Amino acid sequence: MAEEEVSYASVVFKTNKRSPPEANKEEETVYSDVKVRSKTTEKTADTNRLLPDKKTNSRGRCYQQVACCLGILCVILLLGIIAVCVYKNQNLTSQKMKLESQRKNLTEQIRNMETKWNELNVSRAQWSIDGNNLTVQLDNLTQAYTVLKSNITNLSAENQNLTSQNTKLSAENQNVTTQNAKLTAENQNLTSQKMKLESQRKNLTEQIRNMETKWNELNVSRAQWSIDAYCPKPQNQNRQCKACQDGWSPSQSSCYGINDPDDSGQKTWEEARENCRGKISDLVVIADQTEKTFISNKSWGSSGTSGYWIGLRAEDGKWKWVNGSVLTENSWIQQPATNGQCVISVQKEGWKSVSCGARNRWICKKKALSL
Repeated sequence: MAEEEVSYASVVFKTNKRSPPEANKEEETVYSDVKVRSKTTEKTADTNRLLPDKKTNSRGRCYQQVACCLGILCVILLLGIIAVCVYKNQNLTSQKMKLESQRKNLTEQIRNMETKWNELNVSRAQWSIDGNNLTVQLDNLTQAYTVLKSNITNLSAENQNLTSQNTKLSAENQNVTTQNAKLTAENQNLTSQKMKLESQRKNLTEQIRNMETKWNELNVSRAQWSIDAYCPKPQNQNRQCKACQDGWSPSQSSCYGINDPDDSGQKTWEEARENCRGKISDLVVIADQTEKTFISNKSWGSSGTSGYWIGLRAEDGKWKWVNGSVLTENSWIQQPATNGQCVISVQKEGWKSVSCGARNRWICKKKALSL
């Protein structure tokens, strides 16, 4: 039985250096031929195996060591990169959690402030509605009282006329019993109506008296409030009156409320006027140059188109004050009166025309207490 044929290959890299006469020639790399031999017997195969060259083995071991070192360095670099990425990711996650916590706190604070602001608006609106309702009821009762008083006067006059006629008829018709009885019956009916009307008049008079009492009580309460506001009484001390309430700046015969909230609290022209009305005042109306200078000095921190609303706006091509008068000093503002524009006071820059829908600070004015 013939033995299997096995092929062996051997590649040998050699560098042959030439003798001095051949030094100018290039070095040649000799590649050994691939020796393929037929194996006929196991003994022949063992004897024909190629032994590795010692130099080749030494170079192979060097290459293996270099490759191993490079592999270790690559692994170390890869681990370092992964560690840096993990560290940065942890820092970013921590910062994100801190920012999220701060955002939640700010959102909660804003929600609380909006709730308080809405409650204040509701309370003020309810107070205005109650005041308007009382005014309407008082007007209606006054009108009803006037009508009933006129009716009572007319009925009293009619009753007197009927009584006079009844007396005349009684004197003239003493012999006519039937007619006299009829007239007596009519007189009794009129008397009954008179009594009913008199009773109604008394009831209405009582109602009017009660309304007047309540109205007087409201006036007394308002007067007491004014006294407490302008003449506070410290504990165990006498009252000390002053021309303006706390927070209002006095000048000449007026008090000025300088309202300078931050950006979130600033108002449009209409909103600012409504705020002044709630304080029993109105946006400032400036009468002369002295007052204009005073308002300009009180327009703190204003510049450009950011200033303080005053009670002047454009109507029908004219600058009009909130009291209905027309601006006579045209030199105080150079811009034309265009509908939808209102005036602000800017410190050291004078007056400027801006949109009434813009948001600014504002100045209120009311009469000072005359002491």
